[in-house]
Amino acid sequence: MLAVAAFLAAGIVRAENPAEALEANRVEVIGTTPLPGLGLPLWQVPANVQLFTPGRGAHPTTLPDLLDRDAASAVASSGQGNAFQPDFAYRGFTASPLLGLPQGLAVFQDGVRANEPFGDVVNWDLIPSSAIASIQLIPGTAPVFGPNTLGGALAVYTKSGAQFPGGSVEAHGGSYGHRALEAEQGGSRGPWDYFVTGNIVREHGWAEHNASRVNQLFAKVGHQTDESDLDVSVTLADNRLDGIQALPRSFLDDIRQAYTWPDRNTNRAALVAVKGSRFVADGVLAGATAYVRKYRNDNFSSNVDADSDSGEPATNEEAIVDQWSYGVGAQVTFGGNAVGRDNQLSVGLSADWGDSRFTRASQPARFDSSRGTQATGPFTPDTDAAIRTARYGAFVADTLNAAKYWVLTLSARADHTGVDIGDRSGDSPDLAGRHEFFRVNPAVGVNFVPSERLTAYAGYSEGMRAPTPVELTCADPSAPCKLPNNFLSDPPLRPVVARTFEAGARGKLMPSVTWSGAAFRTSLSDDILFVSSGAGAPTAGYFRNVGATRRQGVELSAAVTQPAWKLALRYAFVDATFRAPYVESSPDNSTADADGNIVVPAGARIPGIPRHGLKVSLDVKVAPTASIGFALRAASTVRSRGDENNRDANGPVAGFAVLDLNASWRAPGGTELFLQVDNVSDRRYATAGTLGRNFFNGPGHAFDPDTATSEPFLGIGAPLGAWVGVRYPWP
Repeated sequence: MLAVAAFLAAGIVRAENPAEALEANRVEVIGTTPLPGLGLPLWQVPANVQLFTPGRGAHPTTLPDLLDRDAASAVASSGQGNAFQPDFAYRGFTASPLLGLPQGLAVFQDGVRANEPFGDVVNWDLIPSSAIASIQLIPGTAPVFGPNTLGGALAVYTKSGAQFPGGSVEAHGGSYGHRALEAEQGGSRGPWDYFVTGNIVREHGWAEHNASRVNQLFAKVGHQTDESDLDVSVTLADNRLDGIQALPRSFLDDIRQAYTWPDRNTNRAALVAVKGSRFVADGVLAGATAYVRKYRNDNFSSNVDADSDSGEPATNEEAIVDQWSYGVGAQVTFGGNAVGRDNQLSVGLSADWGDSRFTRASQPARFDSSRGTQATGPFTPDTDAAIRTARYGAFVADTLNAAKYWVLTLSARADHTGVDIGDRSGDSPDLAGRHEFFRVNPAVGVNFVPSERLTAYAGYSEGMRAPTPVELTCADPSAPCKLPNNFLSDPPLRPVVARTFEAGARGKLMPSVTWSGAAFRTSLSDDILFVSSGAGAPTAGYFRNVGATRRQGVELSAAVTQPAWKLALRYAFVDATFRAPYVESSPDNSTADADGNIVVPAGARIPGIPRHGLKVSLDVKVAPTASIGFALRAASTVRSRGDENNRDANGPVAGFAVLDLNASWRAPGGTELFLQVDNVSDRRYATAGTLGRNFFNGPGHAFDPDTATSEPFLGIGAPLGAWVGVRYPWP
């Protein structure tokens, strides 16, 4: 805060503040760096950027839920079996709370990195949706956004009292015992403004044993003038989320049952962030951020352990991540002329540190008649590790109006990542190690803008993802681990390097019709995946470099906006394939050899990524104070994890199409009544799959290891659900 205040004290040049513009309910500029800057108009950005401002129509549970409905190439799936913990994929790259998935997207909240230092996971339940002012989904390997930006960056900007004055209280409830209360209040006086919002959610969940308890609070105090912007914000969360595991296909007679239970995550977090910017000279904007964050995750999971040394068929596992993270960043943006042309140059530095302690313990257990675990012994500690991560970056980005109709963009970022792992138990000396990774990643883009109605562009970029502490400590094929991970020895892994080509165009056929199209190819070398080991549970395995993979495809979007209605269509084709053959252990694959291995050929589809996706939304104003909206989400088949060779006899997980509905009516005085119905036709569908062994083939799905069968385990989508609510606003 002292560092921010020091440079805010300098300079007296009057201009509009662009950082404040990103907190508005409309997006005027694109934030092409994670730190406060001047931003760029969309026509100067060489990428298919997608912009969103949460409206008052549908009420998404989380940020991925909103993007799943509205963004091209975006898919949210039920990885954890809880609505507040979805897996989010964009162009075949993932940001998820689930350890073990390769994280390929960088997520930011007001310039603060939301990917956890431990595992790069993203906990979506810690980002309060009621605080979001605008969202930018920036595609491709954008190196300026730093590590992990392989497939794109997601930048979230929160509300301010100056842009969102007044307040409201909202209550809604309905299916699955859902009830929620949300309130917000914003205001300003002179240069000062404030905004505060809170959410409380309680629900039983659509299935057995997947209840949610969510408590979120966001508060911001700001000081804005014509030449400066300073914000201090606090984000708090205390959530308990019960999940359900994927269900064997033979269990689909009742999709609400659990395979085993309980499986619970308790997430607590407190973030304090300071963000400031000031014009220190004519056209020169200095910006900085600083943050500190405390995060703790308590995970309890139940698992089948048919080969247990204790003689019991089950184990309960407790894993705790106790973490501090903190960071600083500074950037200077120069707007003006270069070689007689309009030019914008940004240079910046960033540093992010994380201190984590990971502990894990397990206990023997047996199953009751509902497949819940009952402990038969005490917890025995087996892991106590201390992990320190440090990331340092320096970047430069320049955008030059090089000639009439032409805009040239050049950028590069140097990143250094260090990971120190120590064994606190004294029993696992192989756990200790230090790992360092360094790379300079460039990017170049060119835009052709012959008129206000047409922009064409092309670009190339590179990026790096360093192996996470979780991957480094679970990389030994002779000692596979289960997730949540039990740390073992740490053979070295190579960093993942991504190279992206993208070309596209966007424009307007007329003021009411907008369109965009893009083609992209991202090639990865030394990609890291969690591969099955064939040791016990379906989650047993290890991380390894599997060589080259590729994601390529096409995005097409169009929207028609009329006074009484709006129609939007978005289609994406994503071809995600392995480009180098390798051997994997997958004993539950019908084509596995006598040792349980399969050969994954070059060209095989990567599991979990649909090739085709379609989003159609229609919003109609049926009266001056009433509206109704429809949203269709459709996706094609996906391959199950364990079927990397695409030859398992069970075939892929079926595609689906789901229709959602929302409606609202505003009464005199401003009170709003609303209705939301998800999965109107009560379609039964799955969003993901894993090949595994079902040990519950006895009477009434009782545990019976002698009749265990290999079959797909499916991540089931939520059935029909309806909610009604009321929102009361005030000035």
